[in-house]
Amino acid sequence: MTGNHPWLAHYPSGVPHQISPDHSPTVVHIFEQALSRFGSRPALESFGKQMTYAELGAAAHQIAAGLQKMNLQRGDRVAIMMPNVMVYEPVLFGILLAGLVVVNVNPQYTARELVHQLNDSGAKLLFVLENFAHTVEKAIPELKTLEQTIVCSPGDFLGLKGKIINFVSAYVKRAVPAYHVRESQSFADFYGKARADQYRPAGVQPDDIAFLQYTGGTTGVSKGATLLHRNIAANVAQSAAWLEPQIDPHIEHVMLTALPLYHVLALTACCLFMVRIGAKQVLVANPRDLPGLVKVLQSQRFTLIVLVNTLYNLLCDQDGIAQVDFSQVKACVAGGMATQTSVAERWLKTSGKPIIEGYGLSETSPVASVNRLDIVECTGTIGYPVPSTILSIRDLDGNPVPMGEPGEICISGPQVMAGYWQRPDETARVMTQDGFFRSGDVGIALSDGTFRIVDRLKDMISVSGLKVFPNEVEDVLALHPHVLEAAVIGRNDPHSGEAVYAYVVRRDQTIDADELSKFCRERLAPYKVPKSIEFRAILPKTNVGKILRRALRDEDQSQRG
Repeated sequence: MTGNHPWLAHYPSGVPHQISPDHSPTVVHIFEQALSRFGSRPALESFGKQMTYAELGAAAHQIAAGLQKMNLQRGDRVAIMMPNVMVYEPVLFGILLAGLVVVNVNPQYTARELVHQLNDSGAKLLFVLENFAHTVEKAIPELKTLEQTIVCSPGDFLGLKGKIINFVSAYVKRAVPAYHVRESQSFADFYGKARADQYRPAGVQPDDIAFLQYTGGTTGVSKGATLLHRNIAANVAQSAAWLEPQIDPHIEHVMLTALPLYHVLALTACCLFMVRIGAKQVLVANPRDLPGLVKVLQSQRFTLIVLVNTLYNLLCDQDGIAQVDFSQVKACVAGGMATQTSVAERWLKTSGKPIIEGYGLSETSPVASVNRLDIVECTGTIGYPVPSTILSIRDLDGNPVPMGEPGEICISGPQVMAGYWQRPDETARVMTQDGFFRSGDVGIALSDGTFRIVDRLKDMISVSGLKVFPNEVEDVLALHPHVLEAAVIGRNDPHSGEAVYAYVVRRDQTIDADELSKFCRERLAPYKVPKSIEFRAILPKTNVGKILRRALRDEDQSQRG
């Protein structure tokens, strides 16, 4: 079998090739098992307040009982619109315990974006942090299925009722905007009307939908990836099969949960896998408050960290990062976007820990591949497919390409979604004849069984017929010590079809476009060198810090008519 799948020969000792067929069949099973095993352990921490697994279980069951008393049917969709606050996970697990479907919503969405996601999912109920209730008020006239809103407070489960919470989060710190949402009640009222002992098991099955996880919309209209309980449970089991032999699962791990829980990477890696191993999650409401994030890192000894490339990069520049104790950290994991070589080198120098890069998408629950934890420096690859997973590099017709040749990364495994919610045509478009999911990412299979990301198919630039991948140009720009961030797009060009254009955020204002162009010419073929370099104070990003090339392309096209 290793002949067809060379990565298996490079698996760490103790990692099985396949996950056990009797892995936890549902997310509810994973949660209930954790409650019985780790009841007295701390599960969550937010602003110094802790919640044990027993307390988390009691809260989730009480919320589930409250939901079961409402006019909701099994399989109905319930949305959560909150940052990482203490009430988030009790609500999330309460929804699942009640046999309902979680729809995670970015709290920074505008009313227009909220309308699309709630209407598309058919959500009947919404839990929203009060700081964002004014957005719901604006969206209400266009919401077709929403029947009730439950408004949560930053102080729920913190023992701070009626007090103003001094959040480090810039978007929570300000006063709550005035709002009036019809058919709404406070979380305190909702919670007070139910008792945990009123909960009745919903008989959740592996083929029931657990999450409608909406894609980031970076390449078009946001679609809901339908993730069944068996998809999510399989990915938790795959993560456990890969990681547990490489970390000590018997110690009480502490995870920095700074990535937003409404994003699929944090959902599985920071929340559900941590529940499986009985770890404590330290919740960060706003990772963009970098001084605040450094203070959180200084506050205790973390054993596990999951961030994205941009956050690792920005943390290296923060005052106080040198005083953070990284000695207990077992893994610094990166996902969500490609890790740049310059960032990996700076983080290794800053923390003494290599970045363990992984790969996945909302449609794969999300983990598809990851590096070994015993690497001494970032490999520049996305590692090996996790157990029970096959990665295949294919051409546009779905045929495998020779090793070392670029092609589309296609993925097969039990973590692959059931399809896009109510979009069978879109589902068919991303699945191959033999059942592989087409990722839209260009990659290369290497002889040692690892894979390397090249770029997104839709971001590829064609200069006189020659392929230019923005990632490569961005990596070169980021190598310059005076560059903080860079983004590269293609622009229509009358001579070459397309030309390379770069947007740069400077670390040092003395750098100019001519110096950067010279730097690129020394490291890139002429057709890959940016035709123009524009300096910006900031670059547009997704909720997890991934640079939005599409937004730059749209802006560029709008300016040029």
